[in-house]
Amino acid sequence: MLRWIRQQLGFDPPHQSDTRTVYVANRFPEHGHYIPQRFADNRIISSKYTIWNFVPKNLFEQFRRIANFYFLVIFLVQLMIDTPTSPVTSGLPLFFVITVTAIKQGYEDWLRHKADNEVNGAPVFVVRSGSLVQTRSKNIRVGDIVRVAKDETFPADLALLSSDRGDGTCHITTASLDGETNLKTHYSVAETTVCQSVSQLESLQAVVECQQPEADLYRFVGRITVTQHGEEIVRPLGPENLLLRGARLKNTKEIFGVAVYTGMESKMALNYKCKSQKRSAVEKSMNTFLIIYLGILLFEAILSTILKYAWQAEDKWDEPFYNQKTEQERNSSPILKFISDFLAFLVLYNFIIPISLYVTVEMQKFLGSFFIGWDLDLYHEESDQKAQVNTSDLNEELGQVEYVFTDKTGTLTENEMHFRECSINGTKYREVNGKLVPEGMTDDSPDGSTPHLLGEELLFLKAVSLCHTVQISYDQPDCPVGGGDPFSHANGFSSNHMEYYASSPDEKALVEATKRIGVAFTRSSGDTMEIKTFGKSEKYKLLHVLEFDSDRRRMSVILQTPSGGQVLFTKGAESAILPFTTSGEIEKTRLHVDEFALKGLRTLVVACRHFSPEEYIDVDRHLNAARTALQQREERLQEAFSYIERDLHLLGATGVEDKLQDKVQETIEALRLAGIKVWVLTGDKHETAVSVSLSCGHFHRTMNILELLQQRSDNECAEQLRRLARRIKEDHVIQHGLVVDGASLSLALREHEKLFMEVCKNCSAVLCCRMAPLQKAKVVRLFKTSPEKPITLAIGDGANDVSMIQEAHVGIGIMGKEGRQAVRNSDYAIARFKFLAKLLLVHGHFYYIRIATLVQYFFYKNVCFITPQFLYQFFCLFSQQTLYDSVYLTLYNICFTSLPILVYSLFEQLVHPHVLQNKPGLYRDISKNSLLSFRTFLYWTLLGFCHAFIFFFGSYILMGEDTTLMGNGQILRANRQLMFGNWTFGTLVFTVMVITVTLKLALETHFWTWMNHFVTWGSIAFYFIFSLFYGGIIWPFLHTQDMYFVFVHLLSSGSAWFAIIIIVITCLFPDVVKKIFYRHLQPTGTQKSQSLSAPQAQALSCVESLCCYQHGQSGCSRLASLLEQMTGQCQASTNHCHASSRSNRSWSDTENSYSNDRSILTLSPIEATHC
Repeated sequence: MLRWIRQQLGFDPPHQSDTRTVYVANRFPEHGHYIPQRFADNRIISSKYTIWNFVPKNLFEQFRRIANFYFLVIFLVQLMIDTPTSPVTSGLPLFFVITVTAIKQGYEDWLRHKADNEVNGAPVFVVRSGSLVQTRSKNIRVGDIVRVAKDETFPADLALLSSDRGDGTCHITTASLDGETNLKTHYSVAETTVCQSVSQLESLQAVVECQQPEADLYRFVGRITVTQHGEEIVRPLGPENLLLRGARLKNTKEIFGVAVYTGMESKMALNYKCKSQKRSAVEKSMNTFLIIYLGILLFEAILSTILKYAWQAEDKWDEPFYNQKTEQERNSSPILKFISDFLAFLVLYNFIIPISLYVTVEMQKFLGSFFIGWDLDLYHEESDQKAQVNTSDLNEELGQVEYVFTDKTGTLTENEMHFRECSINGTKYREVNGKLVPEGMTDDSPDGSTPHLLGEELLFLKAVSLCHTVQISYDQPDCPVGGGDPFSHANGFSSNHMEYYASSPDEKALVEATKRIGVAFTRSSGDTMEIKTFGKSEKYKLLHVLEFDSDRRRMSVILQTPSGGQVLFTKGAESAILPFTTSGEIEKTRLHVDEFALKGLRTLVVACRHFSPEEYIDVDRHLNAARTALQQREERLQEAFSYIERDLHLLGATGVEDKLQDKVQETIEALRLAGIKVWVLTGDKHETAVSVSLSCGHFHRTMNILELLQQRSDNECAEQLRRLARRIKEDHVIQHGLVVDGASLSLALREHEKLFMEVCKNCSAVLCCRMAPLQKAKVVRLFKTSPEKPITLAIGDGANDVSMIQEAHVGIGIMGKEGRQAVRNSDYAIARFKFLAKLLLVHGHFYYIRIATLVQYFFYKNVCFITPQFLYQFFCLFSQQTLYDSVYLTLYNICFTSLPILVYSLFEQLVHPHVLQNKPGLYRDISKNSLLSFRTFLYWTLLGFCHAFIFFFGSYILMGEDTTLMGNGQILRANRQLMFGNWTFGTLVFTVMVITVTLKLALETHFWTWMNHFVTWGSIAFYFIFSLFYGGIIWPFLHTQDMYFVFVHLLSSGSAWFAIIIIVITCLFPDVVKKIFYRHLQPTGTQKSQSLSAPQAQALSCVESLCCYQHGQSGCSRLASLLEQMTGQCQASTNHCHASSRSNRSWSDTENSYSNDRSILTLSPIEATHC
């Protein structure tokens, strides 16, 4: 009963059957028992929030962060118990952080809503009530008949009913779904093909029964029942009858289809993958540091509570005359009082945890990500594509990459195929000026003469020009110049108003080559294929197409020749063709295929089989039986294909070149010098892959190439791995490269992971060939989860690379010619592989040093902030008296010290970008999260404690020695009245602290812009102006105003100014000295690159390198001169700062030492400045 009620209310939908019934045009049965099925509407929803759930859902997600939840608890504690600080001190920063984050996330979700509304509101045409009605995409229902015109995308998953073609076929591209840019042919059943008008469709009585929605793009099992003249005709439906949402109609004027899957039940929506949340190494370090600081906070709170009770053990301190206890306080529970005091101290010290760190980091990542898109060096002019950032959470991870896993075709190569050579009947040929020339001969025939081709050669060319899935369009492009369909730009071939659309770049290159040689594929209509052989037209009837699949790795066509015979033409990989050949020059062709592969050519083998009439009847029967099977259709088709594709006669082989992208070799070499290991993962055969690896610099000619190939058992694989490991140890001086194929890799990963990892880590470069997409992801996961946990990066351009792109720490998509699947699933997208060098070596370097300093500095300035508060408790009997005013507590992280570090984290550059690109070895200085190591963290933390001690005791000593406190809280000094009490002392400490932490960041800044100057000096000025107004005016809305005129009186004291100057210099002077000596005695490669060593210029002094601003100002030239003379490194009369924004630099690609670095410090020219 309860379940029935839940079902009626919609909370527990009834169990669905395994199939769904779709009534075409929603013609439901008028008689008999009919239970309507509920289907999803056609809306696509990619947004995360709605207007109703945004606030609760966003708050829930934000308070899952430990820092936000911690400050919420502190805020609630301040509301519940009597604490020394106002709840506003915790509530206002928390509110600011939550609000800023909510605005950012709300804006991003609004963009998703906007994109969804564009898709859902797109106009579509639907057949309703006997006419064609325009409506919105979201209004399409299952069963609606939808009309789609040429070049439009399908708004839902449609079962094809008819098209403007007489045979009911249409051509589509699925590049946005699976990355494949080839034209696919889809078919309608014969009974619906004739319904080409709205009136015919309106009278159509048909029912589609199919499986429930599933994510597999290539699987669809169903049947359509058409009622004609009272008779029911049942036809099977398969993937070739289903038009997927997101695919695009090509070369067909219009089609009509019935919607079977809509909205979030469409195959495109079911393939949306929730990206796993990737976390950078910096974020993990940040959380570790947060836990350590939480421990420091608890320690300080517990220690203060214990010391308070230890101090109050004496009666005179437990209840002094000026603070008598009430009766309730005397009778209260000691445990509850201890807990209350502990919580009060926790609230007092809680600012040691920097709540604004998270919002600053988010703003830095969000704003910093724009620099990648704005970088003109990452803009590809030919394709008009700029780099794009899909997630800004991993910017700093670009500076920590240790392994790069890259695809080959389309990533390292252009994916533009050019026919180079072929082997026909055991003889090698090459194309010269549109003619086939045998190897060793030259083209000496006069232009225009008809080449003399033998029967075997002509049959080979006919096989190549007929065995394919190429489509032809005779339409001229109707788009403006400079625009156009990106698909036709990628695969189109125009000649005499004829445009080729190839099923793959290889097929396009081969058909183009045969056309140039003289055997041109000219027409394909219905079941007729027409070629012109040196001007003579020949028509072939297409009987069957045996489609390509990854298991067979070949495709075939069965044709009826002009003479009436039947012939099978097949082409595919040599391992998929040669075992089934029984005649022809098999051994010679095998040798030629290996030679082509060694040259880096992609190879295909071509064969044929002639059928007798009896044989063809048998073949036709097998194919029709398999294709009409409702059960195990795929298995029966495979059996039929294997039965047909045998006893082949070998015709020859083709060699097609895939050109390398520009500057691939230089990019791989730069990554190698940066300490990054490059792995190439490809599906090509190993000879082709090795040749390309050698040509692109992945493998060197002097490298010892090790092989793990064709292993058939676990024992054999393990023994080979042990042999390779021994060989590496024996030849440890030589660089090694490893080649492994997919089958051997599966064995190695099954039981010998550690041994395989050991071999791979000792190899300079690894090449994996014959790889399946999931194997690529497994290799990435293997290294990602290894004990060393290196940072991995995967880069690819096709749908087959998506799994490894999502698996790696950083995924990069190439905007290539295999669709946008890789780009959409990546974290970053670039147009060419060569841009990877700057993305990692420059942007990665900058992002990492910026955010590393940001995190460390935040913890440092909060230690400086809260430690004086802790020390003050020793001087106030641990009474929980606050040292700072509550307004200062609230605004310290929000206003006084927030902008300088944000601007620093956006613009800081330790060295010139060109230097980082030309000296890849500098990338090693920041590898393995070195700037956020525990040693560096400890340095910044101890520095914060040291500065805090100097702030507190410096102010106490300098302002307390020559003053005499009076009973009324005033002091008398030199006949002047001056307020000097708790708030004056606290304000002095706070003033020194704001100035010191701001100038400390100024010392860390190497690249000064006008914005750095504005926020650095502006923050200090804003603090003084704010304090004067806050304490100089009686504000009516404040209940108490303890700071009234305190700041004005403090600044009127000369000794206060003296204390401020002395304390600030005392804090920062050791930092300056430390930097000088470290740069002289133990300089890093980055620091060496900051000095100029051109022959015509003197070295840029080490102190001036800290103090030279962008436009030539010297911020501390006198101090620099003094310190340089002290250390004997500078002659004041002659030393200058010389630099220029651009200079000619010559680097050795193999240079690992940086002593002769010719680098530049700043981006803009620095005028000559005397020390």
